[in-house]
Amino acid sequence: MNTLMIINGSAYGLDSTYNAIRLAANLAKRDEVEMTVFLMGDGVTAAMAGQKTPDGYYKLDRMLGAVTRHAGHILCCGTCMDARGITADMLIPNASLSTMDELGDHTLAADKVLVF
Repeated sequence: MNTLMIINGSAYGLDSTYNAIRLAANLAKRDEVEMTVFLMGDGVTAAMAGQKTPDGYYKLDRMLGAVTRHAGHILCCGTCMDARGITADMLIPNASLSTMDELGDHTLAADKVLVF
């Protein structure tokens, strides 16, 4: 099942972003699921590498890594990254800069689209 998850919320401060990434990692582990996560708006901050959080606090960059370890894809809106001063070299490994055209293609190809 081709599944697209679109995440708009900021990396920290919103339970919805945390829970969306938890769900994406869970779905990516399943053999029958082809998982793509598209980060846009403040959501692109979740894919920044080397996040420093207090001890015992979740690290979204590591959680997103679980998606790519299971053959999933992490795509980041280039326009949203530009607006926040984020460059491709600031992203976690296997996350890539993307476009609205690519989001459109993934949306049309998806069996399920989840938006957070």
